Amino acid sequence: MARTASMMLELGTPAPDFQLPDVVSGQTISLTTFAGKQALLVMFICEHCPFVKHVEQELARIGQDYQHQPLGIVAISSNSIETHPQDSPEYLKAMAERLGFTFPYCFDEDQSTAKAYSAACTPDYFLFDSKFQLVYRGQLDDSRPGNNLPVDGRDLRTAIDAVLAHQPLPLEQRPSIGCNIKWRPGHEPDYYGVSAVPKN
Repeated sequence: MARTASMMLELGTPAPDFQLPDVVSGQTISLTTFAGKQALLVMFICEHCPFVKHVEQELARIGQDYQHQPLGIVAISSNSIETHPQDSPEYLKAMAERLGFTFPYCFDEDQSTAKAYSAACTPDYFLFDSKFQLVYRGQLDDSRPGNNLPVDGRDLRTAIDAVLAHQPLPLEQRPSIGCNIKWRPGHEPDYYGVSAVPKN
């Protein structure tokens, strides 16, 4: 299974704005949707990726566990449906409903949002503070498909809890690892392939 790692965007980077449709509600989601939140979690995921399937229940639990706290969450799928039609909006909607997502699940059809965030893999996580400045970009936890470690969301949950408690986050953060985002042929970003990591 080929693996790609997060680009580990520089901490303090401001969150790029976006205007994307939620595949469930049809509403347009942007940064202003989360104005007043103490933190914002942006997750790049998809329907078909085995790395996402491995953690999808935990992503749903995070949404449920934090839904009454001042944390905004948005999931975004940026995969090309030319090459991966199983990541088209109807399948994303079915995924959100099956898992009981409590947060918007958006479709980034032209892939501009993924490029703005330097998103490289699914899953790829970006946590911002109340000023929409990046404070965490790293893994959910140590679990990967086949390594038999528990999916508990430890790393991401620790980061979320620190932001909500106004506590500093560690500067050493382990990158998320997953399948590469499926770019439209001929439209790959400059950083495509840079974050590739070996299988072992």
